[in-house]
Amino acid sequence: MKKTGMFITFEGIDGSGKSTQVKYLANRLTTLGREVVLTREPGGSTGAEEIRSLVLEGAPERWSAETEILLFTAARRDHMEKLILPALEDGKIVICDRFADSTRMYQGLTRGDLRATVDSLTDLMIKRQPDLTILIDMDPELGHRRAKARNTKEERFEDFGVDLQRRMRAGFLQLAKEFPDRIRIVNGNQSVEDLSEDIYGVVRETLS
Repeated sequence: MKKTGMFITFEGIDGSGKSTQVKYLANRLTTLGREVVLTREPGGSTGAEEIRSLVLEGAPERWSAETEILLFTAARRDHMEKLILPALEDGKIVICDRFADSTRMYQGLTRGDLRATVDSLTDLMIKRQPDLTILIDMDPELGHRRAKARNTKEERFEDFGVDLQRRMRAGFLQLAKEFPDRIRIVNGNQSVEDLSEDIYGVVRETLS
């Protein structure tokens, strides 16, 4: 009998440790014999990776929130067509660092009242929600310091400052109340190892 695929996404403010934790989870599930596809947004496919550099690099005022929504949706559509949906159809577990919830926060809520626009485009062009979303909740000041310490080219959103991260955190927590069956909150203010154990516990419960 063919295994059913599962779509897991990670969300949280910048610097919350998502990129580290997606790798921990992927490695753990792989050792248990599951086929895992690890990916990220924006990006994950050739076309989406090209769009990634457009939206994450440059000055904060480079794009309006409305333009960003269209760019992110285009990248996400390509990502779904080329990678996520084929992997799920093959029965694999897809683990994605950020997905549509990030667009709901960054462009739809914290930079204007555009949530309805994000939801409409997602319904029209994406049509697929994750099976499980891990929301890593942590202190915005700490997250912002961590994010800036990375010192990469992809710091356009970090350059909006810690106030954006505070609003992001509040927005993500509200989103978790809106989708309680899908979004599970874990405490990011703990060691990497303890956080990894908490996340695996949530995923194991969902897979069982």
